Amino acid sequence: MPKLIHVQLNEVNFDVVKQYVERYPLPAFKQLLSRFSSFETYSEDRYEQLEPWIQWVSAHTGLTYAEHRVFRLGDIASTSLPQIFELLESRGLRVGALSPINARNELKHPAYFVPDPWTQTRSDGSAFSERFTRMLRQTVNDNSTQRISARSVATLCEAALRSLRFPGSGCLFSLIARSPGRPWIKALVLDQLIHLVHLMLLNRTRPDVSFVFLNAGAHIQHHYFFNSKLSHKAMRNPQWYVHPDVDPVHDMLKAYDRMLADYLAMEAQGCRVIVATGLTQVPYERVKFYYRLKDHAAFLSRLGIRFSNVLPRMTRDFEVTFQDAEAAQECKRRLQSLRMQRDGQGLFNEIEDRGESLFVTLTYPAEISEKDAAIDDGGVAVPYFGRQVAFVAIKNGMHSGKGFVFLSPGLAGKVPAEPMHVASLFRLTLDAAS
Repeated sequence: MPKLIHVQLNEVNFDVVKQYVERYPLPAFKQLLSRFSSFETYSEDRYEQLEPWIQWVSAHTGLTYAEHRVFRLGDIASTSLPQIFELLESRGLRVGALSPINARNELKHPAYFVPDPWTQTRSDGSAFSERFTRMLRQTVNDNSTQRISARSVATLCEAALRSLRFPGSGCLFSLIARSPGRPWIKALVLDQLIHLVHLMLLNRTRPDVSFVFLNAGAHIQHHYFFNSKLSHKAMRNPQWYVHPDVDPVHDMLKAYDRMLADYLAMEAQGCRVIVATGLTQVPYERVKFYYRLKDHAAFLSRLGIRFSNVLPRMTRDFEVTFQDAEAAQECKRRLQSLRMQRDGQGLFNEIEDRGESLFVTLTYPAEISEKDAAIDDGGVAVPYFGRQVAFVAIKNGMHSGKGFVFLSPGLAGKVPAEPMHVASLFRLTLDAAS
């Protein structure tokens, strides 16, 4: 039995959870809210700094953004910031981590380590973790085009078969059966699989401390908050996007309730449990479309851009590396010149210059049709630009710096009297594991 399990329910809004608990049977959430001690966290003041890959770095290092300066997803890999994982290991504890966002694997003898799908860091080196890491990277980064490779399918089946001994495997197959025509369920399928793999690794490796990161809640709030039956906002999603009678937020909470029940069962046997959200989301105020390039390398090559490598990041973002700064500047100039022919709005209005690399965001906010063309100062640059991108979602949720932390009864003495910066999770976790 682990000494401590740190469950990271990324961005889940517990103000909304409380409303659902009052109206629907969610026994694990009800127990969490009634038995566990809790406090709120706060984060950075500037909205552009309210990103999970910033806040969870704070939670893993004990540093605010102004101190750690890790602004982009994946950037932790190029730092030497001490993280909680290595510090726990240095205290003689065996540590496991499953998909911790923007975290670097520096463990000498991990019980297990599977990185998030976007950060270029090594897994624990076991054959299964290597396969699971490759599967996560392929399925998550190709999600907008709904492409799953044969190798990923094999790994998904392997993970499902390995977890058949655990009760949650029935929930996995139930979610899979419900997923056709319900894209938000696919995110829950992946989180349920991560949860089952986590149970399997806990049982097999017996770590002292374990971290598991679950992201479907953030994804569903971000893309389907307007469909919440308990939402008081006037904004609603169009029917072609999601049927007005369904409630993806409720679906998410039911799936998470079953997962939480497994961790509460471990807590009842003596394991300490921390549940934290990092930050949270609230409903957005206007309509904004998200698109993602289908093939980043092919798109850049079509524009005649010379580059060394391109790394897709979350949703609209990608990073391009070059042999020299001159090539990076030419790419930046080219991308900045691109705009939509029908309205003149820029396509890539956020480009961070890093010398020999660029971090780029596809920012165009309106609906894109297949026939839409991209132009630059020389005329049509990309006819049928709409064929080069995949629709991701309509933005429904926006980030809030407020976060929630729940501590099992054995940790009640560690609850602060006032809200604390999310970086305080670092010291709290260290103390809870002792």
